[in-house]
Amino acid sequence: MQKIGLLSDTHACWDEKFADYFSGCDEIWHAGDIGSEEVLNRLQALKPVRAVYGNIDSHLIRLTCPEILQFQVEDVKVLLTHIGGYPGRYAPGIRREIELKPPKLFVCGHSHILKVMYDKNLRMLCVNPGAAGTSGFHHVRTIMRLVIDGADIRDLEVIELANN
Repeated sequence: MQKIGLLSDTHACWDEKFADYFSGCDEIWHAGDIGSEEVLNRLQALKPVRAVYGNIDSHLIRLTCPEILQFQVEDVKVLLTHIGGYPGRYAPGIRREIELKPPKLFVCGHSHILKVMYDKNLRMLCVNPGAAGTSGFHHVRTIMRLVIDGADIRDLEVIELANN
């Protein structure tokens, strides 16, 4: 069993609540637009991090983090990227990746819109944790936690953060 902390679109914003909410997690996954090496370093000081770069990230973050990560946790294949879309409206480049190597869990960011949807056609859970940073049009900052237990994805939790 693995407990996972999810976030995206921090845009260089660090919130001490990340440490509180992710303290019980085994890993932290960041779906891009990290915004600064400091945020990435602080997350890595908490737990092992899997992260992808986003469209606002610097060349230094792009040297450290790939555009797409595909990996397996327990019996769940995962695809993590920044610009991904959602069922019926996947970004063109990522749709090809999904079809070539179908994941069970697809995690992306970019839209700043918290979204959890199941794609019946591709049989995968699609998750966008919303935006954890203060830059953007969103009104509520969010992060998520979930549990991967064998082939099961469960205990999905949305955490709302204060907008300051």
